[in-house]
Amino acid sequence: MIQIDDKLISEEIFSEEFVCNLTKCKGACCVEGDVGAPLDKNELEILDSIFDKIKPYLTQEGIKALEEQGTWTTDPHDGMYVTPMVEDRECAYVTFDEKGITKCGIEKAYEDGAVDWQKPISCHLYPIRVTEYSAFTALNYHEWNVCSDACTLGKELQVPVYKFLKTPLIRKYGEEFYTVLSEAAEEWKKEYGS
Repeated sequence: MIQIDDKLISEEIFSEEFVCNLTKCKGACCVEGDVGAPLDKNELEILDSIFDKIKPYLTQEGIKALEEQGTWTTDPHDGMYVTPMVEDRECAYVTFDEKGITKCGIEKAYEDGAVDWQKPISCHLYPIRVTEYSAFTALNYHEWNVCSDACTLGKELQVPVYKFLKTPLIRKYGEEFYTVLSEAAEEWKKEYGS
């Protein structure tokens, strides 16, 4: 683990390579799993406030699920905040393009300028999962079989996780953190990289 301020960063964020390959996986991370995407507490109010603006970007099934469950819910296993799901399948905020590839309805609304919030940070940061503890924050690489094509493409293009996630890391922690993280990654690579 590498420590930057109060954050502990898994070395896999430097060593693993990853680039989303939507043409292969079709956005399976938005469909697979037992619960919706993790949400920060501060994101709950945002979801409530933008619902009417993002509604035109969502599927009828997604709208129905959100109207029945609310714009966010809790994981029954650990009580964490998560996005609702459509019949225990896809995230209620997901849409599908003509090729069956998932898109985030929130992000589509953001791209069109309908809202000024891109999407939940856990989605933007994936495959990094953030866990908050009382004394520190852990940033860990999450390996999931549905992302095997992203790992293959990342290796082909030689893009480490932290570089692939530059924009969301800056969104969450700021430019200064990302600069220090990049410097730590270069030092790590000199010492442990191949």
